[in-house]
Order: sequence, then C-alpha cells, then structure tokens
Amino acid sequence: MYILAIETSCDETAAAVVTDTAEVLSNVVASQIADHAAFGGVVPEIASRRHVELIGPVVSEALKQAGIDRRDLGGVAVTQGPGLVGALLVGISFAKALGYALNIPICGINHLEGHLCAASIDGTVRYPHIGLVVSGGHTSLYRIDAPDAVAQIGHTLDDAAGEAFDKVAKLLYLGYPGGVIIDRISQGIACDEIDLPRPKIHDNSYDFSFSGLKTAVLNLVIRSEIFPEMNLRFSGLPQHKEPVPGKEYLVQKIAAAFQAAVTDVLVVKAIKAVKDCAMDLLVVSGGVASNSSLRHALRERCAGEGIELVIPHRKYCTDNAAMIGIASIRHFREGTRASLDMNAVSRWSSLQKRPAGHS
Repeated sequence: MYILAIETSCDETAAAVVTDTAEVLSNVVASQIADHAAFGGVVPEIASRRHVELIGPVVSEALKQAGIDRRDLGGVAVTQGPGLVGALLVGISFAKALGYALNIPICGINHLEGHLCAASIDGTVRYPHIGLVVSGGHTSLYRIDAPDAVAQIGHTLDDAAGEAFDKVAKLLYLGYPGGVIIDRISQGIACDEIDLPRPKIHDNSYDFSFSGLKTAVLNLVIRSEIFPEMNLRFSGLPQHKEPVPGKEYLVQKIAAAFQAAVTDVLVVKAIKAVKDCAMDLLVVSGGVASNSSLRHALRERCAGEGIELVIPHRKYCTDNAAMIGIASIRHFREGTRASLDMNAVSRWSSLQKRPAGHS
C-alpha cells in the first residue's frame, strides 16, 4: 500500500510517499524561511497563503520522486494538529479532496506522534522507552510503553525550547531561524564566565520553563551595553544590527551560554525520566534535536549512564511528511478512517485521544 503523507502544521509545506512496510520512497519539504525572516518569526497568515501556493507542486514532486501515480495511492495521511489552524486547514483540505476524488481513505495524524515516530524511519525502535520532543512549538517528555500506549509526563510551562532560541537570537540581532544561527556561531566558544539560570533543572517534575532564561539573557544584554539603545521595553527587531565595536565577542559568548543552559536542562530532565521510569532507551526528536551541542551532550551523558540513545537523521528531526506517513501506518492497519468532517486541531496534547471526525 502506498500512502501519501502531508504536513502543513507550521511553515514547511511537506509531502512524502511511504509504504505500509515503513519504506520512505520520497520526502519533499518546501521551506518558508525566506518568507518569514524579515519578521523574525512565523507569520500565520503568510504561512497559510504560501501553503496554498506550494502544496500542489510539493505533492506532485513527492509522487514523481516515488515513481508512482496518484491512482496508485491506497491512502492519504495528513497532519490534523497541533499547529497553526490556517496552515493545517490547507493540508487537510487537500487531503480530503484527493481522498474523495480517488475514493481512498484519509487519516488525520497528531504532529507530535509523527515526531515520536521519526526515529523509526532509519530502523526499528524498541519499547518501552522515553521520548523527548523538542521543537519550536513543543518541548515534552513522554513515557512510551507501546505504539498505542503513550503518556505525556512533562511539558514546557511557557516557551518551547525552539521558540526561546528564536527569541534570544532576536534579542542579539542574529536573524531567523535563531536555532540554526546560534548553533553555528557557538561552535568552540568558551562561555563559562557567563552565568545564566537553568530553570527547574533540579526539581522533581519533568516540566520545563525557558521564559525566565530568555529574560535573563535580555537583562545581560542590557547590562553589557552591546546595543546601547536597548532597554527593558525592547521587543526585538528582526533585522541584523552590529554590536558596539569591541563587544562583538560578547554576542557569541551570550549565545553560547544560552545554548549551554538549554542543553543542560534538556539533558538532565530527559535522563531523570529514563532513570525514574527504570528504562534504558531515550528517543529524541523535533527540530531542536538537530542542534549540535544537544546531540553531543546527550551522547556523552547517555554513554556514561548506560542508556541507549536514538536521534533521527537531521532531515527527519525538523518538520517533514515522512514522519507523518510512518505514524499513519498503524492507524490505517487498525482501520482508523477520517470523514470529510475532520477539522484542524490547534491544541492536541494527548496522543491517545482522537478528535472528532474519525471512526
């Protein structure tokens, strides 16, 4: 069975073709970074309009790369949520129309389940394990005893890690997307002398909080007078701005210190969850899982603790449709089908509950 998968939850228009034996035949992603860079973040209305323009060509390219025709498809999987409602609706509407025209079943997939399934694209992932999804919109820990037994045990109480990266990059006038830039400029930078907080790192919960860390960076930038006109009312400007001559190095040090703080919190919380649940496997996914510092720190800590670590290839960490297709295989096998009443779901935290529109 050939499954066409569609992902439009945020600012990537993506389509993939997978088989019901979990073989990825194509995985096409059209990025909108250039469309949103001038604003320092994703603008929902722009994202929706670009999805409308791109989804047809992206799907056609995915079918072409897979070497099949639309009439060969046996099902269509589409991200139903969580995400930006306008963006989600573009993918859902396309999936409905295609499913109706071809008289094949469609299935709505939870975007977070897709991230958790991304690790199985390159190989089999055993159960039980702890899953960490860390991205621009989500930072959550899951206890996963089986594909259909997933329980969220921790989440961010405010900013997601990826969102914090983008906002700090904005404070430092580094541009967008912030995570990629901070990762690049922090390579090999010593930042031990910069003391930033590690929120909730030693409490007994599995929850995260990055808003206070972001504020600490703002206060540090103001005290350092890197950008003299900046004050506590500063909301950030997307365009690049040069720091005061002689203080360029501080931008890199602060960026590296921020990245180190986020990395420390994510690693400690993830390892705590694995140990507390008496498991020996940690699976990490989501866009921030592409971060070099985080990947290195996780490998070192897991090796020292005797914990197996699985992180997908970088192309499967960021939003993509292949992960949605892989996640859909189980649902199609179980006979889950979406009706034409299926709607977008902006918030959908429980992976074991289905919104209306499925049977």
